[in-house]
Amino acid sequence: MVLRQAHRAGEKLFVDYAGRTIAVQDPAHSAIREAQLFVGVLGASNYTFAEATWTQGLGDWIGSHIRAFEFFQGVPEIVVPDNLKSGITRTCRYEPGVNVTYEEMAQHYGVAVVPARVRKPRDKAKVEAGVLLVERWIVAALRKRTFFSLGEVNAALSELLVGLNERPFRKRDGSRRTLFETLDRPALKPLPAERYQYGEWKRARVNIDYHVEFDRHWYSVPYQLTQQEVEIRATAATVEVFHQGVRVASHARSHAAHGHTTTHEHRPKAHQRHLEWTPSRVVEWSAKIGPATTQVVEGILSSNRHPEQGYRSCLGIIRLGDKYPHARVEAAARRAVALNVCSYQSLKAILENHLDGQAPQPTPDSQPPIEHPNLRGPDYYDSGAAPSVPCTQKEESC
Repeated sequence: MVLRQAHRAGEKLFVDYAGRTIAVQDPAHSAIREAQLFVGVLGASNYTFAEATWTQGLGDWIGSHIRAFEFFQGVPEIVVPDNLKSGITRTCRYEPGVNVTYEEMAQHYGVAVVPARVRKPRDKAKVEAGVLLVERWIVAALRKRTFFSLGEVNAALSELLVGLNERPFRKRDGSRRTLFETLDRPALKPLPAERYQYGEWKRARVNIDYHVEFDRHWYSVPYQLTQQEVEIRATAATVEVFHQGVRVASHARSHAAHGHTTTHEHRPKAHQRHLEWTPSRVVEWSAKIGPATTQVVEGILSSNRHPEQGYRSCLGIIRLGDKYPHARVEAAARRAVALNVCSYQSLKAILENHLDGQAPQPTPDSQPPIEHPNLRGPDYYDSGAAPSVPCTQKEESC
């Protein structure tokens, strides 16, 4: 027994891929690629849409739906797909699982997705017949043509599709186009103001550096979400991150492999402060204590091959101002400059030993040369006047 189904105008769109493909010659590599054929058929009028795509993947699957809606100039109430893995994540007679992106697209257009039952082709008999018709009247007509691009294939499909939809019925008046204009077209819902932007979804766990990876690029999220599971939605222009249904981050999409995109506010406060350290900022902070402290800091920064090598020493000197009065730190800095011992450990020792209150001892002048008649200079030996001294009994071995 077979139930005869009555299809209400504008209610259902049946979609599927044809079993046959169309060969496309790649002139660059002298190889042949097989283009997939997507077919959509409206239930009441049998008005048919068809296009070629490279794959049956999620991106091509969603794109074909969007172009089908635009071809029909409206949206049906229900889309009935086969259990293609790109659209249906869990095949179940009672509660099939719909791909997140597919469901999002359906929500954007206000259409319900009701998959056909597994191994029940009569649930989508309209598209089965439409696929068969497309294969007989379009694919067969193109079998002897050579195509060099997907655009050429779709241009040829569009021409033949017009003839298919305008071809008169054999057992009834009119054609698919006339039925579409009188039945389905007035009943279809209008297209939304904006076209759906394809977005790919992915689950990820936030790394310890508060970044998540998508397409070999790393994007930051608030550091509080470290080790938490989030959802990533990526379009051609943006990457959004959601946690428990709430958007927590949004970035412009980057295709730089192994790079990273970071929002400064996503970092912990300690990391934000660390990145603020530059030679000019360090000198600026030391100037709040005094000019001698600034002189010590500048000496430390200039004495290293790279200023960053002196950052920690400078940070220690500046933090001495939190432990001791600025006047004492400045006095200790003056003493360190006078003794040419500009370092954190020197200033710390001066302050701990209360040497900042003592004036630095002047460096003693160099002693004058010793004058003595028994001291001979180099000229004495160069002149050859040095007497020969015989070895003593004790020094015969010299």
